[in-house]
Amino acid sequence: MATRKKAKKAKKAKKAKTKQARKPAPKPVARKKVQAAKKAPAKKKAAPKKKPAAKKKPGPKKKVARPAPRAAAKPSTPPRPPKPAAAPAPAPAPAPAPLAGEERVGVVTHYYGHLSVAAVMIDTLALRVGDTIHVVGHTSDFRQRVESMQIELESVAEALPDQEIGLKVTEHAREHDVVYKVVA
Repeated sequence: MATRKKAKKAKKAKKAKTKQARKPAPKPVARKKVQAAKKAPAKKKAAPKKKPAAKKKPGPKKKVARPAPRAAAKPSTPPRPPKPAAAPAPAPAPAPAPLAGEERVGVVTHYYGHLSVAAVMIDTLALRVGDTIHVVGHTSDFRQRVESMQIELESVAEALPDQEIGLKVTEHAREHDVVYKVVA
């Protein structure tokens, strides 16, 4: 035990000596003056202020000499004829006429591309699962068999007039496309 106590005392003594050795020397006075000089901001030169412009008194207007107009030269191209008055906008294309053996059922009101589902408003005839339909529009024209229909997220076997249905389609249908039921 005695050796342990001696070892601890020796360590404490070494630490005390190193702490004393680490103490910084007192700062010289000259250093403080340098720091004080550094802290003082450099003086900026004041920018000269501009004097406001003197207001001019309204006086007689001076005439400006303008060059004389040149003689008219012949144009190298003939003048353009005046544009005619704007023609009335063309009427929208009429709905495609049904083919023989087809009857109009309704119109596409919206198309959900991520689901491949067309919202169809039924106009005149009832539509059942298993019927063949023909979708015709400005850029779409396809036939398919009705595989699935829904009204308010519930599957139905038949849709009556004045109902809006969700209809699974095989191709892209667009708004205002007409849906025909193939009868024959």
